[in-house]
Amino acid sequence: MRERRAEHERLRAREFDSFVGGAGGRLLHVALLLTGEPATAERLLTAALARTYAAWDRLRGEDPYERARTELVEAFARSARRHGRVPGALLGPLPPPQRLVLVLRLSEDVAEEQIAAVLGLPVERVRTLCARAVRTLVAR
Repeated sequence: MRERRAEHERLRAREFDSFVGGAGGRLLHVALLLTGEPATAERLLTAALARTYAAWDRLRGEDPYERARTELVEAFARSARRHGRVPGALLGPLPPPQRLVLVLRLSEDVAEEQIAAVLGLPVERVRTLCARAVRTLVAR
């Protein structure tokens, strides 16, 4: 029994390592866009990947990239609520909700309905946040 469990853990670790090898760079890019700081982005991504790994056996057909990105988004949103405005190069002038919606919508091409569901907002609010973010960036 112990051997079977150990083999399951090795397989799980290999699958997860393979996933991170393929999607880690893209997820780090999202984290960098959100935070604007490499060290903060790495911490955020590490926390999101840890939560994804913890749920790995329960994914059952769910897209692991989408799950990891959702964990990343939720971790960023929690951090932004605690610390207020998050500095960052290009997206620095945007408040965290606008930055989050803009990155998901334009960089990740996530549908407004999906963003609304993840953030617990109405779709119209997501559209408004995205439009304000674009106006702010264009004005700069």
